[in-house]
Amino acid sequence: MLSEIFAVLGQTLSIYSFILIIRILLTWFPGIDWSNGVLSALTSITDPYLNIFRGIIPPIGGFDISSLLAFLLLNVVQNLITNLQYASLGYS
Repeated sequence: MLSEIFAVLGQTLSIYSFILIIRILLTWFPGIDWSNGVLSALTSITDPYLNIFRGIIPPIGGFDISSLLAFLLLNVVQNLITNLQYASLGYS
C-alpha cells in the first residue's frame, strides 16, 4: 500500500517536472500571449512554485536562474520519493 502511494507521488512529480520544463522553455519566446487559455492554465499551475524561488534568487544579468534551483529541488524530492518507494518494497 505504501509503495503505491510513493509510486503515485513519484509519477505526479514526473508530470509536474515535464510541465515545469515546458513553462521554462516557453519563457525563452518573448512574443507569447500568456492570456491564451492553455498558457494561462500552465502559468497558474507552475508560477506559485516558481515564485518561491524567484523571491530567493533575483535575476542575474537579465536571466532568471531561479527556475534552475526550482527544477533541481523538484528532482531531489522526486529521487527521494523513488528511493522511499523501493525501500517500502524491501529493496536496499
